[in-house]
Amino acid sequence: MNTDELEYVLMRAERRVLEIQTKLHRWAREDSHRRFDDLFNLVADPAFLLVAWVRVQGNKGARTAGVDGETAYYVETVRGVENFLDGLRNSIKDRSFCPLPVRERMIPKAGGKKRRLGIATVRDRVVQASLKLVLEPIFEAEFLPCSYGFRPNHRAHDAVAEVRHLASHSYEWVVEGDIKACFDASSHCSLC
Repeated sequence: MNTDELEYVLMRAERRVLEIQTKLHRWAREDSHRRFDDLFNLVADPAFLLVAWVRVQGNKGARTAGVDGETAYYVETVRGVENFLDGLRNSIKDRSFCPLPVRERMIPKAGGKKRRLGIATVRDRVVQASLKLVLEPIFEAEFLPCSYGFRPNHRAHDAVAEVRHLASHSYEWVVEGDIKACFDASSHCSLC
């Protein structure tokens, strides 16, 4: 497939994904109790997988291999993207897809401490990205504009800017919380 064909296919896939995301968001906004029954097929949809692949492949982490030793470059040069996505789609559709364990590395933090970093395989990252493309517009319909955690176009800096704005316009109090290593210190059994 030449570059022009690939760009055209990608453009059509992105348009299809955006159209479906728009419908999902609208349906979720119109009826907060609506059940979305057929999302599994969207995760395996070729357009969603292609857009997910492009996002994973364009990410800085694409150069890092998971436990299987494969990088995005390996997929492109050895396996072939079409074969990779077809195989991934088939394994999702026939329900044989099973995520692999993550490769763990300890990376330094400020203050000399280290934190654990989990590196998923490329195939797992593509499925996760496809799942995010499907679920995000549904959950976004429920979030309030003042919610900033892990949302598109809602950075922590935006939250700080809003607090500054509100504080400078006669709001008398602001509550801020940061629970250090919350899940490390919590009893996992009591959370279940």
